Amino acid sequence: MSAAVSSGLQPVKFVLHVLPGTLLAAVVAMAATLVSTLHGGPQLLYALFFGVAFHYLSSDPKAKPGIEFCSRNVLRLGVGLLGARITAAQIAGLGWSTAAIVIVAVVTTLLVGYLLGKRLGLDRAQGVLSGGSVAICGASAALAISSVLPRTKESERFTLMVVVTVTVLSTVAMVVYPLIARALNLPPELAGLFLGGTIHDVAQVVGAGYMIDHPTGDYATIVKLFRVSMLAVVVVVVSAMFKTERERAEHEIAANGGHAAAKKQPLVPWFLWVFVILVAINSLGFVPAEVGKGLSDISRLCLVVAIAALGIKTSFQQLAKAGWRPFSLLLVETVWMAVLVLAAIIARQQGYF
Repeated sequence: MSAAVSSGLQPVKFVLHVLPGTLLAAVVAMAATLVSTLHGGPQLLYALFFGVAFHYLSSDPKAKPGIEFCSRNVLRLGVGLLGARITAAQIAGLGWSTAAIVIVAVVTTLLVGYLLGKRLGLDRAQGVLSGGSVAICGASAALAISSVLPRTKESERFTLMVVVTVTVLSTVAMVVYPLIARALNLPPELAGLFLGGTIHDVAQVVGAGYMIDHPTGDYATIVKLFRVSMLAVVVVVVSAMFKTERERAEHEIAANGGHAAAKKQPLVPWFLWVFVILVAINSLGFVPAEVGKGLSDISRLCLVVAIAALGIKTSFQQLAKAGWRPFSLLLVETVWMAVLVLAAIIARQQGYF
């Protein structure tokens, strides 16, 4: 009887354990959302900067467990729920040439990140993380990929640097890329391919597309969601690449008295199963539009709370320690992707494929 009561209290104890830090991250996320709604601008970047202002609470014994919970578990749930945005019909409707251009752009950008990162003195995990964030969906991809990389203080600082830089670059692209599309007189389909195939964050793709016209916005959004759908494949590949290093890091954290579980990690994390299952269910038409929108909103909320928690865990001094190399790498990757997609669009206009 007492054992049953004790086991029944475990969830309550856990909730009370993580509640203070979770509430702190949630309040920061709400403040960021309010400012973004009233004045515009990138919601995730606001959440990160507001979180940094509360860095002094990151070592508070009451707040720390909830901050860790949000930066890992809530983050993974948010990534998994991204699958509610995507259907197989959307992907199939793009056509083979558009899909091929996007796939080549994503794969080569990942390779640029990996190879150039090594030349700049970064480790391979940092190169993969930067390349994946630019290639797929900005801050969301950076957070998803970082969750299957070996976890260290250095890796967390680098992840935050990537999130800040890729969000800034995505915001600049949202303003500049529509001007390029207009200057080249691209029709809606090709303008949508350029915007959806190159801008990092989903929200900024939508904003850039509808700046031009409604058909361009629709097509850009579908192209972007196809890029987001590649996140599952990329995370599985990255998880396999770093499986041994990740388990070694988890063992070291556990040996030093941390909370990491010293056990083998699954090749496919649970949140990717959620992602894939939601895509499949949504593709079969079993998810009503209202429910899909609600899951998408919850996903965004989880990501905002998670990045607020990540912000609380770092400081501007830590971000500055990352140096100029990550910014240079992300800038080169961004330019590479834009030039590659534009070259493919021009080649298609010339009738090469």
